[in-house]
Amino acid sequence: MISEAESLPAIEIEASSAPKYAIIWLHGLGADGHDFVPIIDQLEISGASVRFIFPHAPVRAITINNGHQMRAWYDITRLDFADREDIWGIHQSRLAIDKLITRELSRGIRAEHIFLAGFSQGGAMALYVGLRQSHTLAGIIALSCYLPIAESLASEISNANALIPVFWSHGIYDSVIPIQYAIKTKAMATTAGCNIEWHEYQMDHSVCQQEVVDLGSWLRSRMI
Repeated sequence: MISEAESLPAIEIEASSAPKYAIIWLHGLGADGHDFVPIIDQLEISGASVRFIFPHAPVRAITINNGHQMRAWYDITRLDFADREDIWGIHQSRLAIDKLITRELSRGIRAEHIFLAGFSQGGAMALYVGLRQSHTLAGIIALSCYLPIAESLASEISNANALIPVFWSHGIYDSVIPIQYAIKTKAMATTAGCNIEWHEYQMDHSVCQQEVVDLGSWLRSRMI
């Protein structure tokens, strides 16, 4: 677990010596920061001056996986993700991710040039953290995920990030996080006023080439 004084370990890759943008990319359950490093070249944003940060989540016991220890942003107790959510674990990870954002601000990256991205559980955290930020971010990328603790968003959403662009995508055959549940929490986010661009792809719980192409185009349109 990460203490209040510690920061998340992370892989950092910079496209230039003086990056103008930062993309903080959160991995899924049981993976680590290395998982999405290969996507950098596939996004075709080499012309932009970007620092990629791929943090490693803390190692913790996951109830649904028989208590096995693995990297995770929070515990999952049941297949019904809305049932008995790990509010404490989500909150602790939020504090750790907030530190990564604050660190980028201290290194000279403007808040409106910081993207928060993630896949699966990492995407859930990107939504949870990004929509509650006091600083206006560049955008949120949420792949194959859902909005955790969705019922609290309407009262907790930050005015600074209520209307920032959100690229939210999901596979119609997702066998891990059913698309119906993702759509349900997306509707709650939309009701709260979020600016969501929704994409569906013919895939399971994964990332497909067309999704990467669409995401690359979305990013390029938001980088000057």
